[in-house]
Amino acid sequence: MSDKNALSKEFIAAQKKRLEALKADLQGAENAALSEMNDRQANGAEASQYEDAAQAMDRKEVLQAKHEVDLPRLANIDRALKKIELGTYGLSDKSGKAIPKNRLEASPEAVLTVEEAAAKE
Repeated sequence: MSDKNALSKEFIAAQKKRLEALKADLQGAENAALSEMNDRQANGAEASQYEDAAQAMDRKEVLQAKHEVDLPRLANIDRALKKIELGTYGLSDKSGKAIPKNRLEASPEAVLTVEEAAAKE
């Protein structure tokens, strides 16, 4: 990375704190959602007393969709934290190109440039 694009130690330290907080939030939400799904499965007959079966199925689908979004995001957060440890934070995993600072500010867990992420999807 050229000096012009270099990320300051302060920026990286702030990003690390953001990533750790984001990870804790996502893990807490993930654990709560899994717990709710397990409770609903364990108390299926009891739950039907309190809500319509269609509502329970809808809620389960929402929780599953959230789970499917959170898992890859948690993996990217872990990867970004590892890159901070290795001194490669801000460089693309694919090309080694610098990830723009504004992208990292918007998405601290970014490990690919916008173009690379779009091509991956």
